Amino acid sequence: MDVQVMYPYKASNTVIQGENIMSTTVKVREKYQVTIPEDVRNKIPLRVGERVEVVARGNEIIIRPVVEVPRDQAWFWSAEWQEQIAQSRKDLEKGKVKIFKSVKEARRHFGD
Repeated sequence: MDVQVMYPYKASNTVIQGENIMSTTVKVREKYQVTIPEDVRNKIPLRVGERVEVVARGNEIIIRPVVEVPRDQAWFWSAEWQEQIAQSRKDLEKGKVKIFKSVKEARRHFGD
């Protein structure tokens, strides 16, 4: 059987639409398992047991690390909350802050 190797196993740096993309070929094993090569893992660190998202896009398979957030902390990562955090950071950078000497003083200021 004649086999043609299209890409060397060694990682190649490819530029696609202005992005530096690392590509390496791997073999699909039994049960459709693949090993993520060390050079790729070093670029996008993963630990054994962490979850990844697998997406089919056209004729591509995309594997992305997933950060799992405990349900009781999910509110912090909502778009609305993150917008408020971003606005607070901008206000801090501009010096738009008020320092209170006590909780009582803060409550008076906010009409509480």
